[in-house]
Amino acid sequence: MAEADTDKTKASNEAVNDPEELREEIEEDREQLGETVEALAQKADVKAQVQDKVEEQKTQVRNKVEEQKEQVRQTAEQVKENPTPVAAVAGGIAAALLLLWIVRRK
Repeated sequence: MAEADTDKTKASNEAVNDPEELREEIEEDREQLGETVEALAQKADVKAQVQDKVEEQKTQVRNKVEEQKEQVRQTAEQVKENPTPVAAVAGGIAAALLLLWIVRRK
């Protein structure tokens, strides 16, 4: 790592005499510049960023829907296995509605 730092310091502080070394440095700089330009272009592409965000949100919604479907399936399975609590709640609601109807008639 120290050699790389020394090479860069040498290249920036004094003229490079070896043409091949200079070509390599130019090629490295071009690659870095290309990567920088590509990164800036991605940041500037607002439409693509919005589309990516929309796709991310769609995926999250799909996952939530699947989770909810699974919970409904599990609940339905539990009701099939033991319908007594559901019947008790339904009976309680029916009794409350009947009582409300009777009270309102008077």
